[in-house]
Amino acid sequence: MVQPPSLPTAAADAAEGVRGARIRWAFWLWRLLAAAVLSLALGWLLLKLAATAAPLPPLSTWAPMSTAVYDHQGRLLRLVLARDQRYRIWAPLDAFPARLVEAVKLKEDRWFALHPGVNPVSLLRGAWVSYVAGGNIQGGSTLSMQLARLLWRLETRSPSGKLVQIGRALQLEAQFSKQQILEAYLNYAPYGGNIEGVAAASLIYFDKQPAQLSLAEILTLAVLPQDPSRRIRAHGGTLTLGQPLIEARDLLLAQWRREHPLDAATDARMAMPLALNHTGRLPFHAPHLVDQLVAEHRDQTQAVLVSTLDLPLQQLLEKRVASYRRNQSRRGINNASALLVDTRDMSVRALIGSADWSDPTISGQVNGALAKRSPGSTLKPFIYALAIDQGVLHPETVLRDVPTAFGPFTPENFDGRFIGPVTATEALVRSRNIPAVTVAAKLQEPNFYQFLRNAGIRDMASEGHYGLALVLGGGEVSMVELASLYASLSQDGFQRPLRWLRDQPQAPGTRLLSAEAAFMVREMLRTNPRPNLPAASRSAALPIAWKTGTSWGFRDAWTAGIVGPYVLVVWVGNFDGSGNPALVGVEAAAPLFFDLVDALVASNVDLAEPPRRWPLNLTRVEICRASGDLPNAYCPQRGETWFIPGVSPIKVSQIHRRVAIDRATGLSACQPFDPAQVDYRTFEFWPSELARVFAQAGIPRRKPPLNPDCPTHGGLLGTPPRIDSPQRGLHYTLRLSAPGQSQISLRAHADAEASSLYWFANGNYISRSTPSQSSAWQPPRAGNYTVSVVDEQGRSASREVVVEVVP
Repeated sequence: MVQPPSLPTAAADAAEGVRGARIRWAFWLWRLLAAAVLSLALGWLLLKLAATAAPLPPLSTWAPMSTAVYDHQGRLLRLVLARDQRYRIWAPLDAFPARLVEAVKLKEDRWFALHPGVNPVSLLRGAWVSYVAGGNIQGGSTLSMQLARLLWRLETRSPSGKLVQIGRALQLEAQFSKQQILEAYLNYAPYGGNIEGVAAASLIYFDKQPAQLSLAEILTLAVLPQDPSRRIRAHGGTLTLGQPLIEARDLLLAQWRREHPLDAATDARMAMPLALNHTGRLPFHAPHLVDQLVAEHRDQTQAVLVSTLDLPLQQLLEKRVASYRRNQSRRGINNASALLVDTRDMSVRALIGSADWSDPTISGQVNGALAKRSPGSTLKPFIYALAIDQGVLHPETVLRDVPTAFGPFTPENFDGRFIGPVTATEALVRSRNIPAVTVAAKLQEPNFYQFLRNAGIRDMASEGHYGLALVLGGGEVSMVELASLYASLSQDGFQRPLRWLRDQPQAPGTRLLSAEAAFMVREMLRTNPRPNLPAASRSAALPIAWKTGTSWGFRDAWTAGIVGPYVLVVWVGNFDGSGNPALVGVEAAAPLFFDLVDALVASNVDLAEPPRRWPLNLTRVEICRASGDLPNAYCPQRGETWFIPGVSPIKVSQIHRRVAIDRATGLSACQPFDPAQVDYRTFEFWPSELARVFAQAGIPRRKPPLNPDCPTHGGLLGTPPRIDSPQRGLHYTLRLSAPGQSQISLRAHADAEASSLYWFANGNYISRSTPSQSSAWQPPRAGNYTVSVVDEQGRSASREVVVEVVP
């Protein structure tokens, strides 16, 4: 029996309805595809025209950037959050490896180079899968569309939001090139938390620059932006790859293998666990220098700052300063700062702004290297350098450390004592105040105040505000300014600005001092005896030119010095300005200074003295140690000093004189006398104020037994020299182009007992000769000169000379 056909069931009806709906969706989707193609073409044309009228700003300026600060070898010091509290580093497209760019396109938009910003096929496929096939929701967004969503922060889950995203993508494509859009996407893509862009993600997660990423790391970063919150998991302060990320990376790896067959070794590396760092493990080095650089470049778009700092040296000095502070805290010394500068290119290699940046009890975040403080005696070397340049003294000039009033100003020495005659070198290294003020009072152009202004010392009051107290630390300088000044001594008198960034060009510099003065002051400072150093001190054999300083009220202790090619400046004290008797430069700062030098030596830092040549206009002359002048025949102790011909002051010493003593009376013989009845003895003739200091100090000085009945005493005998050349009344015409006609012969007759003759022109030393020799003098310019000759007895003669010069 034939059964009648069964009636359609409800399930069958429902299935038929779905099939019909899908057919209708497909019909409309294809119609939408055709309309979309035409709309895209028209929209793109309109946006291209609109872009010329209202151009968008450069893509690199749409969001603030973080600042990454590195040391001079590219080691990260700190990654600073952008103003919107995100980690974001802008990098140019060529900074990203080609494999990364290819992986991103493969994952996100393999037809990126071909579409106009919107891929209709991808959009329709996404709509089909999401709304027709019933799969996971897919947006079908291109890289241009994703960048539009990021830049304008669009909500794109709704149809209207998607349309806005499409319009913005077309707008980007109309104005920017494909390369610019790809570059911007790589810099703005989300990578979890507050991390954006490949450069920031690479640095934070892998501690690498993008160019150093492995393939496993590249594929990880390529799939992470799709859902970073689910694909990275945090466990107890560490980050791991979530299973969704591993699955997505494996899918991308399969695609990659089809494009680039990999060998077994690469497959093995892909299977290895991948460790991720997190923001809490970012380095935080050299905080004071980083704070300074970020503040100085806050208004610039530069996202990467490569400093001149040397991280190992920075960490080494930081540890030593912190250790010193712990050891000295029992003495009430709670803080210290240090600055190390390489004078070969003026690079700042280490900066310790305080003993502990994180300690608020000592105001640790204050940068002591920039703070203005009284320098104490650390500026005295420049007073002596100016005096050398202005012909006031040479290193062995004897100065007077005696009670002296300079108008209402009566300076005293640190120890409250006076030591009488003292050489300029000794006065400098022993930091005697009276000689320094005496020398400063003799300076002309520039004087000490003008010199400091020329050297760029900022925020100085008027010259009258300081007076001569400026010599003794009455002004204020920063550690940076002090380092720049000491570097000028190392650089033959040229001052160059400190370099903080590796690409900062070296400035030509400004001459503050002559090369001769800088050289002589360096040599003077090298005679400064070291403080009580431990026997194991590694710096004992190094030639170090150094000086200490102590401010009024014992608020600041300083040591600054030249160590091979480096300048090192150390400050010890308290940021609140409180005084402490322990804050004496040689007792508080010098030990830290030499401890840091020892640390540099132990770390094999090259502290060898850079090759130097004596300045051309520099010579050595013999002097009498007692006076610092040229020795006469009776000077018992002689030495040598550096001397700038034509500049340095020089005359024959008059301290030691020969006196004829009458054998019968034991007193000085009255002239005329019988030479057979006298003995000749040498006595010292000191100025009265120095004689008084010797007496107060209990230092005996043998006085000559002068006969009160003699109008003159048996002192200087014989006749003065007689000048033969230059001749009296002649005008000398010198021809510079003819070597034999550019000099004047100096010749003189002298008493029989005279063995040396010293020649001067307008008071400037020329040369030394004997009575049987002539000396050649080449006048520096045309003009009137007074030529003088002095023998070792101090007897002299002079002659006026007129010089003309022709080419």
